[in-house]
Amino acid sequence: MAGLKVWYDREGDYLEVVFENAPATLEEVEEDVFERRTAEGRVVGFSVMNFSKHDRDRLTLPLTVRAVSAA
Repeated sequence: MAGLKVWYDREGDYLEVVFENAPATLEEVEEDVFERRTAEGRVVGFSVMNFSKHDRDRLTLPLTVRAVSAA
């Protein structure tokens, strides 16, 4: 894993956070909020469209993240 990547496109008002660079698809889990999931169902990131229109003090991301030890 190369580390956490955060990208914000001000013009498109789009936030993307990637935990792991892996082939994944986006699945909408709430209005404007998407999980990046692998074919196995692992969440490897998330995206928020219209980010500045959300109340950032109250924005809740309905994500479940599991820690995996690097053995």
